[in-house]
Amino acid sequence: MGTGHSIDTPIRVAPFGISSVISLVDDLLLEKIRNHYCGLYDLPYEKIARKAEDGRAKRITAYLDMVHDVVTKKFEAIREQTFAEDSEKSKYFRMLPDVSELKQRYLKMLKMDDGPVRAAEEEELTERMVPGSIDVNIMVKLDRINYEGSTPMSDEFSDAKAALRGYAQSKLDSAIVFSAGINQSLFGYMAEFMDFFRDAKGYIKKRIVLKVSDFRSAMIQGRFLARKGLEVHEFRIESGLNCGGHAFPSEGELLPTLLQEFFEKRSELKKQFLPSVEKVFGSKGWVYPEGAKEEEPLLTVQGGIGIQGEAQRLHDDYGVDRTGWASPFLLVPEATCIDRPTLELLVEAKEEDCYLSGASPLGIPFNNIRNSGSDLWTRQQAEKGKPGSPCPKGFLVSNVEFSELPICTASKEYQGQKLDEIDGSDLSSDAKTALKTKVLEKACICDHLGNGALIALGMARENLAPQSICPGPNVAWFDRTYSLEEMVDHIYGRSVSLTPEERPHMYCKEIEMYLEWYTQLVQSFDGSDKQKKRLETIRGNFLKGIDYCETVAGEEGRPGENMESLRSMVRESRTRLEGLFSSVC
Repeated sequence: MGTGHSIDTPIRVAPFGISSVISLVDDLLLEKIRNHYCGLYDLPYEKIARKAEDGRAKRITAYLDMVHDVVTKKFEAIREQTFAEDSEKSKYFRMLPDVSELKQRYLKMLKMDDGPVRAAEEEELTERMVPGSIDVNIMVKLDRINYEGSTPMSDEFSDAKAALRGYAQSKLDSAIVFSAGINQSLFGYMAEFMDFFRDAKGYIKKRIVLKVSDFRSAMIQGRFLARKGLEVHEFRIESGLNCGGHAFPSEGELLPTLLQEFFEKRSELKKQFLPSVEKVFGSKGWVYPEGAKEEEPLLTVQGGIGIQGEAQRLHDDYGVDRTGWASPFLLVPEATCIDRPTLELLVEAKEEDCYLSGASPLGIPFNNIRNSGSDLWTRQQAEKGKPGSPCPKGFLVSNVEFSELPICTASKEYQGQKLDEIDGSDLSSDAKTALKTKVLEKACICDHLGNGALIALGMARENLAPQSICPGPNVAWFDRTYSLEEMVDHIYGRSVSLTPEERPHMYCKEIEMYLEWYTQLVQSFDGSDKQKKRLETIRGNFLKGIDYCETVAGEEGRPGENMESLRSMVRESRTRLEGLFSSVC
């Protein structure tokens, strides 16, 4: 959900037993928010300067330790409350899933008469309360090499490794989510910290979660880690396009077909890795705990889930352990940190307002919303003849077209030179306009994604801090703000649905987005055999996914599932896909 919108989510929801993830991209933003919360909770604060030695790692450690301390303080305060109906303690238990044994005991306790038996049960329930996990995320492609002047610093001070070190040295007992592929150097560096290894009792204090796009990727990354003695706690499967933030389209493979492969081959995820892990343990003189040999990595899924019936299908059909919900929580002020104008934009957003953009300087498709503060500011700068951002943080620098050191394609430095180059070319006027549009679309997301949190916390002014946000398209079907308990009840199907009946099935949106993406590939087809072969491969995978969805569409729907929308989409998408392919091949 970007760098800022979930930056303090654990402080908001972990005391209620709900786990969430903090992005570690922007350590400068983390430092500002730490200052705010230290003042709010009367905690000691000493600024860590931008140029401090190993400052990035130290800022991340300090922030995560602060979040841990605040969550602990808030959680203990809730535990000390009574079970009064309006207490946060009762809210904690009400929000548990109905299948939870703890929830069932809570409901039975409420029916008990006052007395020693009920008092004992209340004490037992209180003892069994646990806070949600304070997890973190590193997008492994964001691994900028840092410099002292013009001299590159050693590898351990790269952005991703410094972030990993900051997490590793924190108090947290939680998970780290690695997204956007494999970074072998980073994964190897993890082996220098004992908290990532299973201890003699079989426990892993800092657990590894891999966000993966397909089974092959899961196996490659899992094997690499296993050769270091490291184990994957969870494989998190996400739709390539129907998600928030950066999108990583597969070669036409749809989420349900990917899940089916994981379901069929799940046993390999442990069997293939364990021998390598045990070998490393033996080489270090450690004994691998016997009880841990039967553990399997969790299998979870996220991307476009909107109703309990869809989540139930994922559990039933593919045996997933958990489902992830993100974008809907952008409309829950109790959970996420969003400024008022952006929140209003989300509330009013329709499907056509949510789109896959070229705004990211990384050159990766980026889920966006029209007319955000960042969008307006970026256009205004170009209209003023001052395109680009001053690049205040530089987390996304990667381009070396015009400089020896990498610069960001959203920066003034890059855009000014690139636009001049286009103007001086021999291209047609239309071609120049098309190229300029792509250049000017790039936005300073590494800064703008954090501004909404600063505004919401009263630390920045709206007119001086352009706000970016990157919701998944699913957010368009939620049309107001919600309480935390309302959203949780919706997720578990315990209330009237928060989305209308006409909302298309989650599989429909993914098919639609892949059709739009494939259309763009066809439009840019250059006639080469390489591109033709790729279009053929994507078409084959896509048709396989459509056929699978047709089978699903013929089944009985779970509660609230819009199966008619899926049947209609299957018919239309096959015709459209074949038409696109035949137009160039």
